[in-house]
Amino acid sequence: MLSKEEILHIATLARIGVSEQDVEKYQHDLSEILDYFKKLDEVDVTGVEPIGHITGMQNTFRSDEHFDFGELGKEEIMKNVPEVKEGFIKVKSVL
Repeated sequence: MLSKEEILHIATLARIGVSEQDVEKYQHDLSEILDYFKKLDEVDVTGVEPIGHITGMQNTFRSDEHFDFGELGKEEIMKNVPEVKEGFIKVKSVL
């Protein structure tokens, strides 16, 4: 069973406050969860190939394509933005 100190340490890491009653409840609940995971250690996985996910799918990316709006398109875009500086769209600082 997890100790009171371990529960308080976990609560500190999670930045949550726990009462004395909560500590006792979490000692019991978390210990049961960990005991359940210990049962998984008993499963015989000999010959089972490790996998990262079950679908076998991988990321598919589209290729980046440049689209030229032309001078007329640029003018239309610039008319619809709140602020333009030196021919570029000015946005607020992100950082």
